[in-house]
Amino acid sequence: METSINWSAPLAERMRPNKLEEFIGQSSVMDKDGFLRKALKEKNISSMIFWGPPGTGKTTLARLIAQEIGARFSQLSAVESGVKDLRSIVESAEQFLRFGEKTILFIDEIHRWNKGQQDALLPYMEKGTIILLGATTENPSFALNSALLSRSQVLVLNRLLPEDLLVILQSAVKDKERGLGKLKLKVDKDALPFLANLADGDARIALNLLAIAAQYDRHITLESIKTASQRKNLAYDKNGDEHYTLISALHKSMRGNDADAALYWLARMVEGGADPLYISRRLIRFASEDIGLANNTALLIANQVYEACSRIGLPECAVNLAQAVAYLAKSPKSVAVYMAYNKASQDARDHGSLPVPLHLRNAPTTFMKELGYGKDYKYTPMEDSSAQSYFPDDLKGKKYF
Repeated sequence: METSINWSAPLAERMRPNKLEEFIGQSSVMDKDGFLRKALKEKNISSMIFWGPPGTGKTTLARLIAQEIGARFSQLSAVESGVKDLRSIVESAEQFLRFGEKTILFIDEIHRWNKGQQDALLPYMEKGTIILLGATTENPSFALNSALLSRSQVLVLNRLLPEDLLVILQSAVKDKERGLGKLKLKVDKDALPFLANLADGDARIALNLLAIAAQYDRHITLESIKTASQRKNLAYDKNGDEHYTLISALHKSMRGNDADAALYWLARMVEGGADPLYISRRLIRFASEDIGLANNTALLIANQVYEACSRIGLPECAVNLAQAVAYLAKSPKSVAVYMAYNKASQDARDHGSLPVPLHLRNAPTTFMKELGYGKDYKYTPMEDSSAQSYFPDDLKGKKYF
């Protein structure tokens, strides 16, 4: 084992691109005929929100944009800063603007700012005091104020492809100035492709795992990568957008009768650390929404799985969840109850508090009987009630099924 290398900064930080030509991946954003390239060519950048998973280049892209247009670059972390920090940057930006120098303010994890903090940005964006570049891993539609969104262009950054990560890793191995080139590493041909897939689209994870492996052995092998990683870092945040994306994929796979795909999405959630009771609750909902009267047993199965998860927890209850997911996926489907209820609830909202017809009201007191409560009610087990209406007068004859 070699002596540990004393890096002054993490490899992922050192390998950040210094110019736009070095920026790897995100072809949809970086297309030469796309919006961003044209804006950079004209040096006319407007406020933007970068939405994407960690390690996809949001911070790097912000820095490169500032460099390309010759603007000052100021950075805040929404976790550690607030309006006071914003005002300090704005004061400096106003002074530099007098000399024609623009300021780009990059706010990392901008979704962490509350509504008041986000609103504080608006007047400075409108006056052109700052150009806002915000980064978020959360869906901007839910995480950011509509006023802020209306003043910004949203750019979606996707997980990096394995081939993109492979290029980045190979560059880090060879680079003698910023990377690991001076170490003269020996790298097995299957090690970097494996790491590129292991990193799950996150360049930071890929580079940092490479650095860990190189720190202890100058010969990078498949086994040394596995040792450095210990466990694949599945992307899952129980409060984040990936949470809702995965549960949506699970739901739609079961709806489409694809038990295999449903089991895969279930495994992604469970292995990523999802709450089994949350998944169980969604299965209970699915049993009525998508299966309904086509198989009433589905609701019983879903409830039993919730009970099993409550009693034994993970990892044991994973197989209970799998059993339910496969059963629900293969079960016949009917949305009759779901659609009928939606129609009924719409009428309830549209028509307000329509009075219950007198013949449907109980009359436990003499006074209530005198008011006509229960009069002419037909008791179905003993009388012909086929002509009896059970709706308020304004909705007589309604059909929901």
